[in-house]
Amino acid sequence: MNPLKKLAGQTAVYGLSTIVGRLLNYLLVPLYTYQFADPRDYGVVTEFYAYLSFLNIVLLYGMETALFNFSAKRDDPETVFGTAQGFILLTSAVFLAAGLSSAQWLANLLQHPEHADYVRWTVWVLALDALAAIPFARLRLQQRAGRFAVLKLANIGVNIAVNLVFIGAAKWVYDHPADGDWSRLACLYDPAVGIGYVFLANMAASALTLVLLAPQLFERNARIDLALGRRMLGYGLPLLIAGLAGMVNETLDRVLLKYLLPPDQGLLQLGIYGACYKVAVLMSIFIQAYRYAAEPFFFAHYRQKEGRELYALTMNGFVIACSAIFLAVMVNLGWVQYFVGTAYREGLGVVPILLMANLCLGVFFNLSIWYKLTEQTRYGSYLTLWGAALTLGLNGYWIPRFGYWGSAWATLICYASMAVISYRVGQRHFPVAYRLKRLLGYPLAAVALAELATVIQDLPYWTDLAVRNSLLVAFLAGVWTVEKLAGRRGQATAGKARSNA
Repeated sequence: MNPLKKLAGQTAVYGLSTIVGRLLNYLLVPLYTYQFADPRDYGVVTEFYAYLSFLNIVLLYGMETALFNFSAKRDDPETVFGTAQGFILLTSAVFLAAGLSSAQWLANLLQHPEHADYVRWTVWVLALDALAAIPFARLRLQQRAGRFAVLKLANIGVNIAVNLVFIGAAKWVYDHPADGDWSRLACLYDPAVGIGYVFLANMAASALTLVLLAPQLFERNARIDLALGRRMLGYGLPLLIAGLAGMVNETLDRVLLKYLLPPDQGLLQLGIYGACYKVAVLMSIFIQAYRYAAEPFFFAHYRQKEGRELYALTMNGFVIACSAIFLAVMVNLGWVQYFVGTAYREGLGVVPILLMANLCLGVFFNLSIWYKLTEQTRYGSYLTLWGAALTLGLNGYWIPRFGYWGSAWATLICYASMAVISYRVGQRHFPVAYRLKRLLGYPLAAVALAELATVIQDLPYWTDLAVRNSLLVAFLAGVWTVEKLAGRRGQATAGKARSNA
């Protein structure tokens, strides 16, 4: 099979579970923002999931990518898997014991002394997800995208079901007392838990996933090799630093908003920003699905003659897809906005900034393959530490002045600068002939058309929708034309080269 078609197919399968799951989870955002009308409630969820994102990186310490790297270079992938899983099991057990025993102290530290239970549930989620991560990575390595997708969808289904029962049905009945059979649901809802049912739902879903992964957790031929483990740690720990710095870039703004704004504004703006961040979900869904398929794909084609050309073509297709997603969200923002409650919509202006920031993050991921393939992972640390320093500096200066608007712009500037620097450094160590004009032109064209869409005013609803989406159709037609012409020029150049030879 054409390797690019195979990558697209794998991305589609991973994307099916990711897109369906994320969209279903996305539908929980209106549930949260309508059921909990005070943005401060959703601000607590946003804050805790920011911490969760950091700790997920710590608990895996680069072992997923180490699994891909060492499995591709050894004849006994079972030993690589057993070693990675053994290390993760040990560190997760230590983390779980430490987290549960210090839950109240951590709750006091986070200024939520009445919610030590939130901390305990989050600790359980982190430990369970860490134990599941290496088996999931093994499924990706084995290209078992179907089983991967089924397990992810099972996780999402349980998460959504628990949310709908407790926050949807039970809370609604509790808030609207009435006689009849439905009134019994009210006893399922405890207002002292409140938004904490979000964490309980996640914990239930993570536990089920780990049970379903049992065949992968206990593979018969897996064994632990301590010497190999040390090498894997040497490879993975720089990626831990890079991952933490990357998470600083991705989520630290949501922590700083709470602490850099006045007490009456911190959680309020955090809730608004966190909900509007979800509006950019289509871009992050695509990037996540792409990453699941692309990382093993990149390693698999490292030694092939046409490998670097494939990396260039992959980047081109990625940017086209992200630019189209950006434009699709922007021309349809008029109805997409209803996915968040009224009190949250004042922050929708940051959506295009965050969408473009995610595009730059995806470009950086594509570019970062050079230091993973050449085992120079320290460069990943340097690049993301640069981004982290920039994120801290810009957020520290802008948040007190501009609130979440400062956070959004800091995110975009951070990811754009990381992509540029990674490109410049990577071309010296692992040159790839990227199509720079198109890589810059497609996003700029999408931004220009999105800006043009804002000029459309006072049209009937369906006419307005059709006119706006015609801009998306025009963009796709233009991309198809440019790519077709470029393909013809490439064929002509190749034909001339063969004739001269």
